[in-house]
Amino acid sequence: MLLKYKKANNKVAMGLLSYTTVHHKAGALQRIIQNYEEHPDWQLYLWKEHDDFLGIIGIELEEHTFTVHHAAVIPSYRNEGIGHKMVEEVQRLQEPLAMCSSPQTKEFLEKCWNSFYPNLVDS
Repeated sequence: MLLKYKKANNKVAMGLLSYTTVHHKAGALQRIIQNYEEHPDWQLYLWKEHDDFLGIIGIELEEHTFTVHHAAVIPSYRNEGIGHKMVEEVQRLQEPLAMCSSPQTKEFLEKCWNSFYPNLVDS
């Protein structure tokens, strides 16, 4: 289930964000979270199954699109379709906006879609 980030989940979000970026230092991760907290067009979501947070996805809303800036799944849960579910759910929440990737999330998004749609070809 995709849940909107709340400050009470700060430490969980920082841990999940550490899988998304080369900036593993607490200060850099805290600045990323602060950006999501301070800018209403930036939205951060956590993926929860049962009692565990397993993934994170962060987006920036724009006029006709939204950009996925951060996305990750805990390594021991990768290749189980969680990334695909997160991407699919955030797309559903943001309809009719078109999804775009950032340079940091391009590979993640391609992997999520290609694992379920292996014959999908970019136009």
